Amino acid sequence: MDGTKAAVESTTEENQEEREESKGCFECCIKCLGGVPYASLVATILCFSGVALFCGCGHVALTGTLTMLENHFSQITTDHATLTIVIQTMQYVIYGIASFFFVYGIILLAEGFYTTSAVKKELQSQFKTTVCGRCITATFVFLTYILGLAFLGIFGFSAIPVFLFYNMWTTCAAMKSPMANITDPDSICVDVRQYGIIPWNATPGKACGSTLGDICSTSEFYLSFHLYIVACAGAGATLIALLIYMMATTYNYAALKFMSHGNSRSTKFSEPY
Repeated sequence: MDGTKAAVESTTEENQEEREESKGCFECCIKCLGGVPYASLVATILCFSGVALFCGCGHVALTGTLTMLENHFSQITTDHATLTIVIQTMQYVIYGIASFFFVYGIILLAEGFYTTSAVKKELQSQFKTTVCGRCITATFVFLTYILGLAFLGIFGFSAIPVFLFYNMWTTCAAMKSPMANITDPDSICVDVRQYGIIPWNATPGKACGSTLGDICSTSEFYLSFHLYIVACAGAGATLIALLIYMMATTYNYAALKFMSHGNSRSTKFSEPY
């Protein structure tokens, strides 16, 4: 009987130790997950995806647009020399945007981890925020605000080629529609010179009738049109990511500022953890 009782007590102690270890592992996991800045993490994923779509699709779409103009609207090289330089410059700018946002997104994510950890430790009286840390967070708030305004302009600018290609596509669709009842297809034209893309002396400068229909059937037109749509969507996604970054960094700064005054109940201002 004594041996059975000792065995039962030993088993009970082992089960209790296992439960305590499991509880300790669970609390450790919760603690680790509590230090993740989820807002910054979501914004980083959205930013990387949006910038990749905008830069990749925009670069290919610009190349297709230049090829289409050279083949159908401006067959003399000197007429679109300026446009070629502008498109090449925009492609180099796209390289810079992709590189910059890759680095900036990682920095903002790291700043989110730092601030969330700092707020959590200060709540436990293990850490004190510094003026330097608050200034760095304030700097990111300002930079993200400026970048948000800049990308708002980029988003609007990226919608312009979508509008131009959509007008051309609807013209072709209306011309091919059996319900249109068009007696003179050659009277339907698209003149890209009126948009200021190429000069007025460019030849031919416009496409009419069957020529316009053939242009709308080319792979350059079809691919560029859809890539511009995706690039515009990517710019919109990047703009949303910057807005999330802006809210996250603002809350982080508010948390650090609030806690620097000796307050310990500032979890509402920090990123969720």
